[in-house]
Amino acid sequence: MKRLVSAFVLCAFPLLTYAQNNPVTAAARDALQRRQKNLVGAAQEMPADKYGFKPTPAQMSFAHLVGHIAQSNNFLCSKISGSAAPARQVSDTDPKEKLVDALKVSFEFCSTALSQMSDAKLADEVTLIGGHKATKAAAVISLTSDWADHYSAAAMYLRLNGLLPPTAKAKE
Repeated sequence: MKRLVSAFVLCAFPLLTYAQNNPVTAAARDALQRRQKNLVGAAQEMPADKYGFKPTPAQMSFAHLVGHIAQSNNFLCSKISGSAAPARQVSDTDPKEKLVDALKVSFEFCSTALSQMSDAKLADEVTLIGGHKATKAAAVISLTSDWADHYSAAAMYLRLNGLLPPTAKAKE
């Protein structure tokens, strides 16, 4: 038993050290795990025939929301990592399967981008939309804020269609 505990401590130590030395990027990676599960779950929950649903004429369709999340992930994570985003383009008229797949791929891309990030790089400058200069820290904060904002929208769209969002379902 002592060997098992010792082995666990030795294996966990590098992870704990990384989180202590890189608390911001470690927190972003933790958030990614939860948000990916919830956002992909919401996209999967919505029936394909409801992807054109708009709560009001002025709001985006559910399909547009899913595509927007994928594109936002790709854009911000390319800025964070300095690597090219996946070359997938989606539109509101794409079928549910293509949009969900693009969303999954965007989260995989962000997972890779954040795994290569350290807090030491947070002050590095990046160019965001409209040529706006910001730090990588701002891009990480925008990314995690977007996940919360987009999930609340997806949850509302689901509830307006009589469906429960992933976080409202009983734990199995």
